[in-house]
Amino acid sequence: MKPGIVLVIVGICMFTSGLFLFYFIEVTEDKILENIRNMGTFVGLSGMGVTLAGILLYLINKNTEPIKENYDI
Repeated sequence: MKPGIVLVIVGICMFTSGLFLFYFIEVTEDKILENIRNMGTFVGLSGMGVTLAGILLYLINKNTEPIKENYDI
C-alpha cells in the first residue's frame, strides 16, 4: 500500500475516535473524564492534520505521464 493511503486511513480513524471521545463523554465534575474529553479534541484535530498530510503525500507521489512533445510540423 502507498504511504499516503495509509496516512489517510490512520487520520480518518484518529478523527472518528476523537469525535467519539469528545461527544459521547458527559461533562461532569470528574477531572479524569474532563481530561479524556480534552484528549478527544486533540486526537480529532490531529487526525484532520494527518488526513491532510496523507492526501498531500498521495498527490505528490502520484505518477504522472511525461509530457510528450510533437515536433512534427
